[in-house]
Amino acid sequence: MHWSLSDIIDHERAPLHDAAFIAGCKRTLDADGALVLPRFLTPAAVAAVQRDGADQQHLAYYTVGKHNIYLRPADPTLAVDHPRNREVSSSKGCITTDQIPAGSVLHALYDAPQFRAFVCAVLGEAALYAYADAMSSINLHYAGAGQELGWHFDNSSFAITLLIRKPESGGAFEYVKDVRNADRGELNYEACARVLDGAIPAKTLVMDPGTLVLFRGRNSMHRVTPVQGTRTRVLVVLAYNTEPGISLSESARMTFYGRLG
Repeated sequence: MHWSLSDIIDHERAPLHDAAFIAGCKRTLDADGALVLPRFLTPAAVAAVQRDGADQQHLAYYTVGKHNIYLRPADPTLAVDHPRNREVSSSKGCITTDQIPAGSVLHALYDAPQFRAFVCAVLGEAALYAYADAMSSINLHYAGAGQELGWHFDNSSFAITLLIRKPESGGAFEYVKDVRNADRGELNYEACARVLDGAIPAKTLVMDPGTLVLFRGRNSMHRVTPVQGTRTRVLVVLAYNTEPGISLSESARMTFYGRLG
């Protein structure tokens, strides 16, 4: 099937061409650090991605690991219980751009000029570009029972996701906005420790299948709680760069995908 944007997006709920809608989305993202658009995808599009995800799940590369919230090596000059050295767990499966069928909903959406222009406008970016490598632009993540993403900050300034399949329970996206200001070097270790200790309440994003989320995670700590039950949580990550010709590093590709290409 050839997927047009009108087949993929519910334009009544998400009129991407409407200036007032775009401005409202931008205000929400700027104020809250997160924009949640329920039922962004049509039911037919959700069903198609669910089928593709199930068909390709046997190709997924699974990772299980420990890391700190900065996704960086520990600092031996600091105490073991310092936020820089405290470890959390993350585990998931992933298939990559080249493992998602070429004629799929996800490729059609990712490459659609109108969708990209909408994302640019909401994020305040002049342009967005696909990754130069063949794997990093579109990733489909799988999380089964007990799998989670531990607390962390993103290295990139924004993330774009689509929930495709909701687990029976667990798998909740939680975040605490503006815990630090990395650009100013204000790392706010005390607040980071309080989030890790559960002393600062987190917000939870409510998402059902078909929901689009734009999230600014560079300064907001966030996690996905452990999945419970037999139904796998399936999430799409649409990754763009603000400059052309950029590839994910070889070390990152080996870590996340288990291969270079």
